[in-house]
Amino acid sequence: MRSRVLCGMAAAVALLVTGCGSGGSAESGDAGATAANGGASSAAAAPVKVTDCAGKETVFDSAPKKIVTSNASSLEMLLKLGAGDRVIGTGFPPGKGTLPADVADAGAKVPVLGDMVIPKEKLLGSGADLYVETFADMGGMGGGMGTAPTAQEYQAAGIKRVFLHSTACAATAPTTVRDLTGVEGDIKSLGQVTGTSAKADALVADMEKKVGAVKTALAGVAADKRPGYFFFDFDAGTKQPMAVGNRQVANAVITLAGARNVFGDVDGDFKPVSWEDVVARNPDWIQLGVRNRGSDAENKKAFDDAEKFLREFPATKGLKAVQEGHFVRIGSEVTTIAGTRNADTVQQIAHTLFPDQVKDAQ
Repeated sequence: MRSRVLCGMAAAVALLVTGCGSGGSAESGDAGATAANGGASSAAAAPVKVTDCAGKETVFDSAPKKIVTSNASSLEMLLKLGAGDRVIGTGFPPGKGTLPADVADAGAKVPVLGDMVIPKEKLLGSGADLYVETFADMGGMGGGMGTAPTAQEYQAAGIKRVFLHSTACAATAPTTVRDLTGVEGDIKSLGQVTGTSAKADALVADMEKKVGAVKTALAGVAADKRPGYFFFDFDAGTKQPMAVGNRQVANAVITLAGARNVFGDVDGDFKPVSWEDVVARNPDWIQLGVRNRGSDAENKKAFDDAEKFLREFPATKGLKAVQEGHFVRIGSEVTTIAGTRNADTVQQIAHTLFPDQVKDAQ
């Protein structure tokens, strides 16, 4: 059992090297933060309370001045919030082409403290007053990930932590995630902590508008008419497929787009399955989940390779989706990472599956 859990986490981390990760949260919408006031500027918003996955509180009496992010997911959120100038380092840096164009230049200037997990000594000696943690315990992954700092060591270094609940708490979330309230809660939480609540509210409002338009367009589609959908994590390897479970943010994206995750009965975020499992569930559509390679030409080749595998592999070439050519070419990052672009992906998938109802992808 432990090897399966570590395998799933490793798949998520492999994606995060180029800007991807896991996501998903409970439907409650608990962002893990409350604020005494709106926090309209970086000098305001005090006190702000945030919680970790176990409910332990951390209080911020002022907005942080030096922030380190564990990976590209939390980095992108801070850049979108306009707090990127306070980010002094990151782990799992975004790969070429993975950040949105409007924040790509700023993201490229952020110092890389670790190509994967930031080494303990480097993190504690970074001078940061805030560490944004995308996973609950990167040190628990074993292997070459190193030892994570203890709570006492973080305190001694003067570093407070904020956890992205939609990712850090995904594996142990109590209920299936079917919407983006957890992601939106993380954005608002970071907005409160960094004093950028006005921007956070605007970002969330835009997400809700996009998803709301899709919901309205698909209101007449009955539950039994929603197609089965399989997210094929091509970069996690083809020997054993890695399914996204019902706690992963991709489950919410797929559900909101009007489809049915064929592994939506799997509790957790990521889980290795067998090709026999995939065949038994015979999806109507398959998303070719590949990382952004940095150029349109390289991305096309990656999508082509993923499709070619499915068309030629004995176990999958007879699947309904493969026979009908029902492939969705949308990358991994915008589907499995928690962020503002999840709403765009909902639109894009819905437009592909229901072109008559959802006329435009954007």
